[in-house]
Amino acid sequence: MRFPWLLPLLLIGTGATVGGCAIMPSSGPAGDDVVAGQQNPTSLPYALVKVTPQVERVLAVNTPRLGKMFRDTKPPKGITFGVNDILSVTIFEAAAGGLFIPAEAGVRPGNFVNIPNQPVDTDGNIMIPYAGKIRAAGKTPVQVEDEIVNALKNRAIEPQAVVSIVNQNSSLITVLGAVSKPSRFPANYNAEHILDTIARAGGTSSHGFDTWVMLERNHKRDIVPFGALLYDPADNNIWTHPNDTIYLYTEPQTFVAFGAAGSQGQFNFGAWRLSLAEAVAKAGGLNDATAEPGYVFLYRGETRDVAKQLGIDTSKFRGPIIPIIYNINFRDPAGYFLATRFQMQNKDVLYVSNATTVQAAKAMNYFSLVLSTAQDPINFAMSVYGLKAAVNGTAQAVVGGGNITTTTAPTH
Repeated sequence: MRFPWLLPLLLIGTGATVGGCAIMPSSGPAGDDVVAGQQNPTSLPYALVKVTPQVERVLAVNTPRLGKMFRDTKPPKGITFGVNDILSVTIFEAAAGGLFIPAEAGVRPGNFVNIPNQPVDTDGNIMIPYAGKIRAAGKTPVQVEDEIVNALKNRAIEPQAVVSIVNQNSSLITVLGAVSKPSRFPANYNAEHILDTIARAGGTSSHGFDTWVMLERNHKRDIVPFGALLYDPADNNIWTHPNDTIYLYTEPQTFVAFGAAGSQGQFNFGAWRLSLAEAVAKAGGLNDATAEPGYVFLYRGETRDVAKQLGIDTSKFRGPIIPIIYNINFRDPAGYFLATRFQMQNKDVLYVSNATTVQAAKAMNYFSLVLSTAQDPINFAMSVYGLKAAVNGTAQAVVGGGNITTTTAPTH
């Protein structure tokens, strides 16, 4: 008996076994395909980097920090006056009868006179009687005092001047966002750090580990986690300068996990920083039944400068961000030490590849299903054929014996 439809099914089953890894359902690319590199010229190219102690050190050095963008580690110079500042000027003379103190002034606690508060005009000057316009913008109180004395020394009796600020309107610091008291206030004459400035605004209004701090100064801007100010102050809790803008906002740091991890989805850091080992644990670890420990991958975009430090040829990539896939081998016992030091970044993608044997098992199961499906009609046909043969054989045996047996119902 022939079954012409069986041959195509057998060919399909054979193809499933040979190319099973390519056609079987999967949660992502095979580890070997990731390691082999991008073969499709129309797709996005990427660089593959194996995680080593040297790679971890390069990334640690290039961790975002405010001190990298704002390199001035010294406290700001003394605050100078600016336009719209209101100044108080007091002029002293050594004896009565001078330019400001009349001889008949009577008993006084001192030979001085208070000049009405002077605003620094749009040209940067203040007006002092008998001295005329005195330059104040961009100068310290001591410098303004010296100019006043020089302008009056030939007219007043051994003049001295004291200049102080009444309303500081030019050297202000703005703190906005997730703080208890967003406000704009004068810069402190005694230099202070960013944490001190945030404290003057009432401190952060959240727990802090999911808070980001943005500093804008002289048209430059950088962002770090709030925790970096606390735990890495040398590089992040830098000096505040006049006219700085500090903005705090809350945005939980997250990463996503795919593939043969214990669970898949988006996960919050729950802390201001998270190691790769902790991220794998948050995702439920590696699935013991399906994961290939040697093919744990982390997808991230790095700047061109960091990519060069990692030894990547960046000439074939366009744009400032280089797509990089980091590979860490958890079959190597030392890989777990590296994973505890390798720091995750916000929006990282963690992917654990299936083991090759898992894909082969899927292919074999599929092939078995194909054969089973093909065998079902064969078994049915054979059953029908056997039944038909049995019926025909019984009939021939009865006729050949020449006996016809008739059965009637018994009568009572």
